Amino acid sequence: MAEWTPPSLADVQQQVETWSSEGLNVVFTNGVFDVLHVGHIAVLEAAAAEGDRLVVGVNNDDSVRRLGKGPDRPIHPELNRARVIAALRCVDAVVVFGEDTPLEVVKALRPTVLVKGGDYDPTCEDPSHPMYMVGS
Repeated sequence: MAEWTPPSLADVQQQVETWSSEGLNVVFTNGVFDVLHVGHIAVLEAAAAEGDRLVVGVNNDDSVRRLGKGPDRPIHPELNRARVIAALRCVDAVVVFGEDTPLEVVKALRPTVLVKGGDYDPTCEDPSHPMYMVGS
């Protein structure tokens, strides 16, 4: 069995451009997804329902450590986390990113819709506020 590798940002960007040219609405969300749980699935399924294609950004291992999730995090390496997310029926593409926020990914992909969990506020306009949706 061949080892799975996530597509590059350039490859996902090209796919998103194709979907957009076909009139499809692309949704983007992101996260660590270290210990996948039902809340993650609910957010991903809700995100997918907001458009025609769902792209998920997964934080790489270095960015997870910078997020301060704990000294033993991530538990699962980035390629495993990305592979699990990519296998979900509601997910159309996955991109692994290493920045502290997904802003560069959002700028590159220019999705139709951004979706985040309930701990973010879509009306927040202060980029320094923890409830701010990066890329909004």
